[in-house]
Amino acid sequence: QVQLVESGGGLVQPGGSLRLSCEASSRIVGIYTMGWYRQAPGKQRELVAVITGGGSTNYADSVNGRFTISRDSAETKTTVYLQMNSLKSEDTAVYYCTLQIKSYNSWGQGTQVTVSS
Repeated sequence: QVQLVESGGGLVQPGGSLRLSCEASSRIVGIYTMGWYRQAPGKQRELVAVITGGGSTNYADSVNGRFTISRDSAETKTTVYLQMNSLKSEDTAVYYCTLQIKSYNSWGQGTQVTVSS
């Protein structure tokens, strides 16, 4: 079982930037999708950005051009990052890291991002 640990959330003013990190407990190889979803109060969880094992990326329309997902595969672990720029109040949510390998799906505990002046 792969554990996912997120970090990097916090409070930021509108227009600011944050970088989220998601560290998997082991190196992930092969065919997989890893990335970020978010859930705002009273709303359903939604996709933010994902990256595949082959390096393809997919972004929600609402963050395209502002957020960038990237990946670092070290010898013993894989880490996925989400660079968030030009943050807006509507980006406020709990951000969850996810890993999917065929029918296996793992989620992190979530990290709060609050965009407010």
